Amino acid sequence: MESDKLYTISEVANIFNVHPATIRCWVSEGKIKAVRVGQGWRRFKYSEIKRILDGE
Repeated sequence: MESDKLYTISEVANIFNVHPATIRCWVSEGKIKAVRVGQGWRRFKYSEIKRILDGE
C-alpha cells in the first residue's frame, strides 16, 4: 500500500474482507475516518487503514 494513496470503500472492504456496508458502519461509529472528496465521496488514507490493521 502506498502512504499517499486514497482508497475507496470497496478497496478498504476488500482489504478487511468485509462488505462495503460494514465500512460505512465503521465510519458512522467512528472506528475509521474518511476523507470527503469530489462530490462527497468517501476515501480512506493509508494511515487509517494501517492503524486498524495494526490493532490500534
